[in-house]
Amino acid sequence: MKRRSAPPLSAPALTAARTAERERGGNVTDQLACKVMGWRLAPDRYIKPNRSWEPRWRFRPLERMADANRLLEQTVPQEYAMGASKNGGFWARVRIAGVTGEARESSQARALTLAIARAIGIDVEEK
Repeated sequence: MKRRSAPPLSAPALTAARTAERERGGNVTDQLACKVMGWRLAPDRYIKPNRSWEPRWRFRPLERMADANRLLEQTVPQEYAMGASKNGGFWARVRIAGVTGEARESSQARALTLAIARAIGIDVEEK
C-alpha cells in the first residue's frame, strides 16, 4: 500500500507556521517584541501595529539600555528597582500584574530585560 504524505505547505502558510514557532519558543528578544511591544515577526524585521517596521538588528534590549527602557515603559510595571552590586554587576526587580521578576547580570540592560521577561512569564535560561 502506498503511503500518502501531507501536501506541502504554501508559502504564506509556511511563513505563518514559522512565525508562530518563533513567537512561542524563539529567542527572548523576539518573544518580548511580540508579547510586550505588540510587534509581529517577519524575516529580518519586526512589523509594528501601524504597519511600519524595525530591523531586528536595531532592537537589542539585552544590549542597549534605551531598548530595555522601551520595554519597561511599555509594560507599565507596578514597581521596579535597579542597582549595582559590590562586585560590579547589576540587579533588577520588576513587578508586573502582581508577578515579580528578578535578574542579576553583568550588564544593566540585560538585567532589566531578563527581569521583565521573567515577570511576564517568558522562560529565560539560567547562565
